[in-house]
Amino acid sequence: MLQFYIPDDIGPPVLFYYQLTNFYQNHRRYVKSFDQDQLMGQFRSNDTISSSDCDPLKTDAATGKAYYPCGLIANSLFNDTFFSPVALNNAGSNANNVTYVMTDKGIAWDSDKKLYQTSAYTVDQVVPPVNWRLQYPEYSADYPLPDLNNWEEFQVWMRTAGLPSFSKLALRNDTAAMSSGRYQVDIYDCKLSFMMAFSDQATDRHARLDFPVNIYDGTKAIYLSTRTVMGGKNPSLGIAYVVVGAICVLLGALFTVTHLIKPR
Repeated sequence: MLQFYIPDDIGPPVLFYYQLTNFYQNHRRYVKSFDQDQLMGQFRSNDTISSSDCDPLKTDAATGKAYYPCGLIANSLFNDTFFSPVALNNAGSNANNVTYVMTDKGIAWDSDKKLYQTSAYTVDQVVPPVNWRLQYPEYSADYPLPDLNNWEEFQVWMRTAGLPSFSKLALRNDTAAMSSGRYQVDIYDCKLSFMMAFSDQATDRHARLDFPVNIYDGTKAIYLSTRTVMGGKNPSLGIAYVVVGAICVLLGALFTVTHLIKPR
């Protein structure tokens, strides 16, 4: 549970991001560890997966079956659960707490959605990735193959970040402004067995597993943002532009002085 105060109305749209630090999605071995044909729904035999780029998570040693989806990126899927913010007792009102409804639909790029299609596998031909085993103990009638074509949280994660500190979109509301006031967000970093107690709040079975960050000295955070017709606020990019511009001005002045003192 996290409480925070918003001093001014924001949005719409209102964008809810999670942020990770010290997580190197840009590592060369990590970035290439997936099989695009498998994600596109094509049947990939165990031998074919064994020669793919999914190293070191290609096939399960115990069964010899291919992982679906294979590779390091899918196996490390971020799986904290975020619920919509709740406005706590609006000032001057005796009304009950009001939920600011946000959705996980529309968080992935349209171009990314085309990269994931319904799988040609049957549940007996593949096994879940290692870190998915609490959510998917196995693939079966009770635990069908994940629908990657409509699982936008997965699609967002699979678009790897270029820096070790990054943010990814988790929820959004494109129609209503978020009024100023105090809010509470419930966040669950817990196992499926615990989350089932909250199944009436959850919209699906995804994002219900542990994602510890202390093992690699990382941190987790959330932030809310909005955007205008000119795009979203990105101070880091603006700072980079100012720094590069200042360097160019400094070098230009240096070259000018050098030319005036000692022309070629």
